[in-house]
Amino acid sequence: MHRSIVHMDLDSFFVSVSCLDYPKLKGKPVLIGGTSDRGVVASCSYEARAYGVHSAMPMKLARRLCPDAIIVRGDYERYSQLSETVTDIIKENVPIYEKSSIDEFYIDLSGMDRFFGCYKWATELRHRITKETGLPISFGMSENKTVSKVATGEAKPNGQQKIDFGNEKTFLAPLPIRKIPMVGEKTANLLRTMGVEKIETVQKMPVELMENVLGENGIAIWRKANGIDNSPVEPYNERKSLSTEETFDQDTIDVNHLKSLIVAMTEKLAFQLRSEDKLTACVTIKIRYSNFDTHTTQSRIPYTSNDQTLIDRAKELFDKLFQRRMLIRLIGVRFSHLVGGGQQINLFEDSEEMVKLYQAMDRMRKRYGETSIQRAVGTEYERRRFNPFNGRSS
Repeated sequence: MHRSIVHMDLDSFFVSVSCLDYPKLKGKPVLIGGTSDRGVVASCSYEARAYGVHSAMPMKLARRLCPDAIIVRGDYERYSQLSETVTDIIKENVPIYEKSSIDEFYIDLSGMDRFFGCYKWATELRHRITKETGLPISFGMSENKTVSKVATGEAKPNGQQKIDFGNEKTFLAPLPIRKIPMVGEKTANLLRTMGVEKIETVQKMPVELMENVLGENGIAIWRKANGIDNSPVEPYNERKSLSTEETFDQDTIDVNHLKSLIVAMTEKLAFQLRSEDKLTACVTIKIRYSNFDTHTTQSRIPYTSNDQTLIDRAKELFDKLFQRRMLIRLIGVRFSHLVGGGQQINLFEDSEEMVKLYQAMDRMRKRYGETSIQRAVGTEYERRRFNPFNGRSS
């Protein structure tokens, strides 16, 4: 039995939400991001893209390319709300789905053709999402996740496309190599120096050559170019979480020290989020007092992996929770309601320089270890973790 995999993607999600809330923006060149010249474009409308504007571009350059652009500050709380609404609609109507980011979903309809037409089912679901939310959404359908995702991109804006089994290579062949998922600009440039412009060329290349040039990634790219992808749709589970705890050998009431640990632990988890290309929508703080009473409090937040946003919320929760002024033996931080997503930092607040700084810090952590660079307040936390006379990490 052949699989039936659907990839759904909300079109220019941030822009679509702004147009939903402010209808006068429809059909206009819209930029979502920081409003100053030092800001960065988080998303842009198709009308703005026609001028050469793209996401992650410095706002100053975007305004130069598109002088008539309307700049709108982003609202992650609103985006999260509508993302959850779409998730609920999908959850109610399909057997298995994977939420791969705030605005993307994979759905496995395999075996449903005997009861319903899978393509018809996906079409009705797409129309229902648009009717109930007012948001445009596109989808691609094929035998696997890679081809379906590419098909979605070709169907945009606000369209749909089905690639029949056996036609995967034919569909992919004439497309630019940049269309292959996981092929970034650097990889694309490298392949272009080899004379590779279209996916068809990769299809005809020996897999050994791709491996020699790009290692294991070369094999993965070759397989995707040939429409081969056996990866399953991973059932979405909102209970997935990341957490860390610190148990003290000597109970403490030093508030400044406790807050410094909260900051360091949160910063560490935020880096872990970004390393795994995930966002969190819920922060939880845990306290265990010297009499072993344990208390937790949590707060839902717009999806993020931004250090400062998470640190500020973690400190607020700690202040709210720590009311008894008793000695503490354990504190913990947990992020839950995770989804896939590559939000490096808050593109609506940070300048281009800040974006580059955060990206550089993460590159250093990945190369030299997660503690190679950190906020000064976090150094005491690391010192205590590796000092057996001070405490231990749980």
